[in-house]
This record gives sequence, structure tokens and C-alpha cells, in this order.
Amino acid sequence: MSAHPTTDRRNSALPLPLVRFLAWLPDRIDRRVRIVAWLSFLAEVLIIATGGAVRLTGSGLGCPTWPTCTADSLVNTQEMGIHGVIEFGNRTLTGLVGILALAVVVLVWRMRRERRDLFVLALIVLGGVVAQAVVGGITVLTGLNPFIVGFHYIASVVLVSVSAAFLVRMNTAPGARTLAVPRWYRIATHVTTLVLAVTIVFGVLTTGAGPHSGDDDAVRSGFDAQVLEHVHSWPGYTLFALTLVLAVVAWSRDLPVKRWVTALLAVEVVQIAVGLYQARNGLPEWAVGTHMVLAALAAATMVVVVLKQKTPVAAPARLMAQTARS
Repeated sequence: MSAHPTTDRRNSALPLPLVRFLAWLPDRIDRRVRIVAWLSFLAEVLIIATGGAVRLTGSGLGCPTWPTCTADSLVNTQEMGIHGVIEFGNRTLTGLVGILALAVVVLVWRMRRERRDLFVLALIVLGGVVAQAVVGGITVLTGLNPFIVGFHYIASVVLVSVSAAFLVRMNTAPGARTLAVPRWYRIATHVTTLVLAVTIVFGVLTTGAGPHSGDDDAVRSGFDAQVLEHVHSWPGYTLFALTLVLAVVAWSRDLPVKRWVTALLAVEVVQIAVGLYQARNGLPEWAVGTHMVLAALAAATMVVVVLKQKTPVAAPARLMAQTARS
């Protein structure tokens, strides 16, 4: 007997190929969902890297119009050179990111009631990708306004973080959850998250005042880049100190987040090293690009730390068995 007779009656009115496709969709988290979700996450990170390459190579206006590359061509032309290739390549990757985000939504469709958390997260990523494409167009049409460019990057970091949240929740049984760490530790983690956000914002402002504008004719924010470098470092070092405390406490008390807090600390150490290197060596492009990607990975890891601090109160035996089989 079908577990969803109402759904079956509704599907009987649909074309047979669509009925078969809906039946093919998973009703639990399986390998298909995991693979596509991970690909979507990696694509979100990759587009930050390629977006950074567009800016750091001066290719921000390699395609001077939007949504077409030029007024007469959808794609880049040979006359546009390497800058056109880089900019159009980044735009093309946006399509892949969107396809993967849509695929995740489709794959969790049959679970949209039982796993509403996953369905909502998937919709947020898909909607965010569409919105980012529009913001990218605004960025080009405004001549790479540094504030729009900065917002574009922050939105990308948010999408990476939401994708990371999906990865965590898909491996967690649904239902009520309870705190698995001391309440004060939870509060300290939220404070650390806020400091991380402030660090990223000031990093964006610093880059917006620096030399990497994406195009020789692009205007800058007008702020003093050297002053902002120092201001950016203050929350950065505070973030490191707070994370160090969280890691020491997690290991001393054997908290379930100890490995993820350590991973966050490791990312921050590398991030600080890259930041110091770029500041003392004239902001080389590869270092700035690495710094951008590491910031997104730090945000994603922080999301994991926050979510891992709660565990399901109890999970029905059926759901636990499904998780084990997958």
C-alpha cells in the first residue's frame, strides 16, 4: 500500500514520464543528494575564486554589458582578448552554480514536508544564485562600483555558508534538537561569529579602497586603504583569540565540536599568514585571491561549529535506519 495515497491520486493525472521522474526522486537522503549538495557547495566556493580572478586580473569589464557580453554578442569575442575570456568564463560558471542549486531543490522535492529544513535551505541557495546574477549585472552597469562589488562578495559568502548548513543538516536526523554544549559556550560562539562577520566586512572595505579595482577606469571607495588594513586586523586577531579559547575549552571538556573548532582555528591561522604576507609584499594578486576564498571557508566552518552544538532529542527508528542505509 502506498504511504501517500493522496499524492498518488494527484500524480495519476500527470503525464507518465513526469510520474516516473517524481517516483525516481529520492524520499530520503541518499548518495544522489549528497553528491549534488557537495558539488553545489564546491561550485559556490569556486565562483568566489573565479570572481576574484576577474577582479584581480583587471577583467571586471571584460564583458562591458549585461546580460550579453557586448552590445552585439552574447559571448566574448576574439578582439576582447584574455579579459573577455576570464569575465565570460565567470559568467558561464554562474550558470553551472544555478543548475546545481536547482538540482538540489529538485532532489529534495519529495522530502519537502519531512525535511522542510533542507527544502528551505535549498530554496535560499537557488534564490540567492538568481539574485547574485542580477547583482553581477548591476556591478558591470555601475562600472564596478566598489560598494556593489563588496556586496556581491558578501552575498557569495552567505551562499557558501547556507550551502554548508545544508551539508550539516542533511546528515542530521530531523526533529527537535537540544543543546550539546554549555549555554555560555553557545553564547561565546555567537559572539565569535559576530566578530567573524565584522572581520569580513572590514576586509571587503579594505579591498574596496585598495589597488585591485577590476578595471583601470573603475573608481575606488575613497577610504584610506592603509588605515583600513590596521582596522581590519583588529577584529581579525580578536577572532583568532576567541576561537583559540573555544578550541581549548572544547578539547578540555570533550565537546562534540572540538574537531570543527580546531579546523576553524587552522583556517584562521592560514588566513592571518596570508594577510600578513599580502600586506608586506604589495598585495600580490594570488595572495588577495587566496585571502578571499579562505574568508568564505572560515564562514562555512563557523556555520558547522554553530550547528554541531545541537543534537537531535530523539529520532524515529525509521529515520535512523534510513540514515544508516544511506
